[in-house]
Amino acid sequence: MAKTNFTSVDDYIAIHPPKVQEVLQKVRGVIRKAIPKAEEAISYQIPTLKFNGQYVIYFAGWTKHYSLYPANERLVAAFQKELVPYPMSRGTIRFPLAEPVPTKLIAGIAKFLFQEASERADAKAAKTKPAKKEAGKTKLNVKAKTTEHLGFTGRGEGIAAEAIALIEQRS
Repeated sequence: MAKTNFTSVDDYIAIHPPKVQEVLQKVRGVIRKAIPKAEEAISYQIPTLKFNGQYVIYFAGWTKHYSLYPANERLVAAFQKELVPYPMSRGTIRFPLAEPVPTKLIAGIAKFLFQEASERADAKAAKTKPAKKEAGKTKLNVKAKTTEHLGFTGRGEGIAAEAIALIEQRS
């Protein structure tokens, strides 16, 4: 796989041999049907589906297998019996190209990861609450992240600052 500047999932699938293309299109279709609200994108030079800015599921084709990512501990526990025949390591589930695509399992994994992404988005939204009014005052949460003009910070980590400001309303 020489090309690495994919602009679409179609571009990614097109560089694979016909047999792999066929399998990847099937996997793509199963995932799209399972999570129709998600949108396709390329991230880490492989196809992904995301929802509300949250990456839900990734898939990729290889010489002898195709993979789904991320296989976190909760997912592995939830699908423990179904995943027994498939090799897993470092958050990756590998499916042999020589075997039929396990459509029900892949759909279940996609729905499970979509639910997790939705919960993360809900939790993030709950943290960013709207301003509260208190007797002529509005409480405002302000978050800022910056790495500009900070000098050396170790291994390139950025510094995040959080500030809470109380703004008085004048009549």
